[in-house]
Order: sequence, then C-alpha cells, then structure tokens
Amino acid sequence: MWYYEKKLQYPVRVSTCSPHLAKFLIEQYGGADGELSAALRYLNQRYSIPDKVVGLLTDIGTEEFAHLEMIATMVYKLTKDATPEQMDAAGLGAHYSNHEKALYYENAAGGAWTATYIAAKGDPIADLYEDIAAEEKARATYQWIINLSDDPDLNDGLKYLREREIIHSQRFREAVEILKEERDRQLYF
Repeated sequence: MWYYEKKLQYPVRVSTCSPHLAKFLIEQYGGADGELSAALRYLNQRYSIPDKVVGLLTDIGTEEFAHLEMIATMVYKLTKDATPEQMDAAGLGAHYSNHEKALYYENAAGGAWTATYIAAKGDPIADLYEDIAAEEKARATYQWIINLSDDPDLNDGLKYLREREIIHSQRFREAVEILKEERDRQLYF
C-alpha cells in the first residue's frame, strides 16, 4: 500500500541541545491538535466520507504520520545530549523520571494522549469543518513554537510543517465545497 523511503519528508536539523524547545514540540507529538491526533482522526473519518473526497482524508492522514516522524526526530535531536538536570530545568523532570528520554505520546503539560482527541461525527461536512479547525490550530501552534524558538535550523522544519497545515486546511475547505455542491444538487428533483 505504501512505499517507505528511509528519509524524512523534509530534513530536520537543530542547532543545539534544547530540552526547553522539546517540551513545546511534544505538544505536536501527543497533544490534542498534534500530528498523531490528526492522522488518526482523518484515517478514521474516511470510512464515513463520500467517495468523492475519501482519497483526500487518506492522503492527508498518511502525511500526518510523516509529520509525526519529523516531530519525533526534532524532539530526539533536542534532547539526546541533555543531562537529567537540563531535562528537569526545562520542565521535563516528570517525563524523564517516567520515560528517560524516550518519546511518549503526551502534550506539553505532560498529559497523556487520549482517544477523546479524535473527533468523528459521521456527518461528512461537520467532520471536514472539524478537520479545518484542527489544521488551523496546528498551524497556530507551529507559529507560536517558532515565536519561542531562536534556532534557525529547527525553525526551518517548523515553517515547513506550518505551511503543510495551511495546505491541508485549504484542501479540506475545497472538499467541503464539493460536498455542499453535491448535497444541494440532491435537493432538486
């Protein structure tokens, strides 16, 4: 079904060890509006979406897994050389005591990922509006992390991810219009 190329969708570089920035990025790893939640949301919703747009949810859902891999790489690179004291000073002491430096699906506040982050109403237009909101929230989060970061290498990857959120939002908006047109067409006899 997929061809796996052993490289990231976009190169990930960081300039320096920074558990502080990693703490913020963890939000996009296991937070409500992060990449895992988006991937699972879209791949789940595709089963109740009309054939005209089902491919869109499949494509974007699988791309979100590529973004999850990028975030994981960023967090790993930002923390791999950190001491326990640096992890604690960055607010990751509880994470360190539970997982050392292993990646774990949690948000920036340390709350574990939960399936309640996944929205699925079963109404295709309602679900697509939820997807648009999710992409816009992710875009905003990436922008805020960029605002907090002084690492130009990291910011390059974050800007790429932010731009992909914009593209996804646009594609979901187009899908809404396709489905509205189809729905309205069915109302005429």
